[in-house]
Amino acid sequence: MAADTVKTTLPDKAAVVAALPEHPGVKALLAWSAEGLLDARWDRGELTLTVAPESIVPALTALKAAGYNAFEDMTAVDWFPSEPRFQLSYHILSHAYKERVRLRTMVSGDDPAVDSATSVWPGANYYEREVFDLFGVRFEGHPNLRRILMPDDWEGHPLRKDYPVEGYR
Repeated sequence: MAADTVKTTLPDKAAVVAALPEHPGVKALLAWSAEGLLDARWDRGELTLTVAPESIVPALTALKAAGYNAFEDMTAVDWFPSEPRFQLSYHILSHAYKERVRLRTMVSGDDPAVDSATSVWPGANYYEREVFDLFGVRFEGHPNLRRILMPDDWEGHPLRKDYPVEGYR
């Protein structure tokens, strides 16, 4: 079944794999590691694939090798007080397939860190710096991880849900 003919929500990995076995993003991650793909969802015409934090770079590499040729952006969501606290979402596009994939990973709030995607997609540089600055998630191996929006001496990370509304005083 082609992705453009799926009109319903597919709520989990098993349903997505069964309905979209030939989808290039699903095939790429299953070929890379069937166990590495933790979850998958198809909702409102969008595919979201979830991997473990330590697998983000290999998963991005597998998508790139499968023909996904454009890194659109990445961002974070703070699910405080839930744990894992941070969701990192990477949006990858294939012009050839006319398909977009959201690759996501969940990161603990205790020590929020994940490997940098800049080795695969150099364009991730400024997005990772923004997430570091505003959420406090560290990107290991980033070539220049420092604040990008807030002053260097700013205390805290203003998009965290537990950040005081008026800032620290």
